Amino acid sequence: MSFRTPLPYRPDGADYFDGLAHLPWAMFLDSGPPDARQGRYDIIVWQPATTLRFSQGEARITTHPGNETTVKSNDPLGLVRRILNQRPTPPQSAPPFCGGAIGYIGYDIGRYYEKLPQRLPAQDALPELAMGFHDHALILDHQMEQAWIQGVRPSPPELEQQLRDLPKTAARHTGQPLRPTAPWRVSPDDAGYAAAFRRIADYIQAGDCYQVNLARRFSLNVEGDPWLGYRTLRQMNPAPHAAYLNLPEGQILSCSPERFLRLREDRVETRPIKGTRPRHSDPEQDAVNRRNLATSPKDRAENLMIVDLLRNDLGRCCVTGSVRVPRLFEIESFQRVHHLVSTIQARLAPGKNATDLLRACFPGGSITGAPKIRAMEIIEELEPSRRGVYCGSIGYISDNGDMDTNIAIRTLTHCNGAVELHAGGGLVADSDLGEEMREIGYKAAAFHDFLR
Repeated sequence: MSFRTPLPYRPDGADYFDGLAHLPWAMFLDSGPPDARQGRYDIIVWQPATTLRFSQGEARITTHPGNETTVKSNDPLGLVRRILNQRPTPPQSAPPFCGGAIGYIGYDIGRYYEKLPQRLPAQDALPELAMGFHDHALILDHQMEQAWIQGVRPSPPELEQQLRDLPKTAARHTGQPLRPTAPWRVSPDDAGYAAAFRRIADYIQAGDCYQVNLARRFSLNVEGDPWLGYRTLRQMNPAPHAAYLNLPEGQILSCSPERFLRLREDRVETRPIKGTRPRHSDPEQDAVNRRNLATSPKDRAENLMIVDLLRNDLGRCCVTGSVRVPRLFEIESFQRVHHLVSTIQARLAPGKNATDLLRACFPGGSITGAPKIRAMEIIEELEPSRRGVYCGSIGYISDNGDMDTNIAIRTLTHCNGAVELHAGGGLVADSDLGEEMREIGYKAAAFHDFLR
C-alpha cells in the first residue's frame, strides 16, 4: 500500500526544505516555482532507509541504523534495481513518487555499460553514483496547489507535526551564501579549447563522427553555506529540473532545464536540448535571438542528429514501432537562454523496467554527440578531466516503477571548500570557434554572476 497525509501547501518548496537542508542525505528535486512556470512537482526527502554509494567498481550499501556492506560490481544500475526489488511495491496510481530511490548517476557510470578508453583518472571527491532509498517523501503539486507526505507505510504523527511546523520554525540561517575566495580557473584554457575544437573538426571532416559535445571545466575556491547559495541561484536561474542534494562528501546544486528520461507506467519520454541563444533585456533583440534560433539550419540539424540517436537508444528496450517524435524544434525560453527542444516518446517493452531504460540510453545523447560511443571516445581523448556529476542524471526511480530524471547540465558541485561546474556545446561541421566559446560563456553566466 501507499499512504498519503495532507500538509499545508506552500508555493515555494524551499520554505519546507529550508529546515531539512543540512541533514545528511536531504534532497530537493525542485521544479522551480514560484519563479519558474514549467515545473509541477517538488519532491523533498531526508533520512533514507538505505543508501548506495558506488565508485570504481565498489559499492557501499548502508542500512539504518548504520550497517554498511561493501560489494564489488560492474553493474551499478543492477545494484539499484536489486535494492528497489527488496522494497514494498505500492499501487500504480501514486504519482509522482511514492518512496524509492532519489539521487544521481554520474556521467562515468556509462563506462560500465560501454567499452570506452580509460585515459582520465577517476575523481575522488564525489561517488560515481549516489542514491538514497526513502520510505517517505514530502510532495508539493504546484498545479493543484496541494502538499502531502507520501509513504510506503503510515507516517508517524510526530513526523507530520514536524513537517507542518517547518515553514514556521525553520532555522533562519545567519551564515553567508557561497562566495569566492580566489579567481575562477578554467580548463582547458582558450588555446587548449581551440586545439580541441580543431581536432574535432578534423574527426568530422574524416567521417569519424557527426557531432561531439566538448566541455570546459570551471573551478573556484569558496566559503559560505551551499544551501543559502542554492536559494540565491534558483532565484537567478529557475529551472524545471533543478535539484539540491546534500551528501556526506559534498553538495550538488543543479539548475538543469533538460529532462532526460521520464517513465509513467509504460510511457517513456525524453526531451533533448540542442541549440541555445542568450536572452536579451531588450524585447525586440530578445525576439530576434529567439527567431534566429528557431530558423538556424545548423541548430536544427544538430538537434535532429540527437533526436535520431535517442530514437535508436529507446528502440533498444521499447516496443518496436512505438517510438515517435510528436514535437520537433520547439523553442523554450528560460531566465538566461532560449533553447531548441524536441520531444520523443515511446512505450517500454514488456518485462523491461526503469533501470533497463537507463542502461539503454545512458548517458544522454544530447551531451555526448553522434555516433554516441565514438563521440564519448573523443571526449575522453580531448577533455582534461572526467565529468563526474556533469552530464550524468539527477532524479528518482519510484517504488511503483515510475522514473523522472534530468540531464545534469547547469550543475555545480561543492566539496571541501571548492566548487566545480562544466559548460559545453555540440560541435558539428559548420561550427565556429568564436560562437562556440561565447555559447559556453552564456551557459555558465548565471553561475559566474552568482559567484562574482
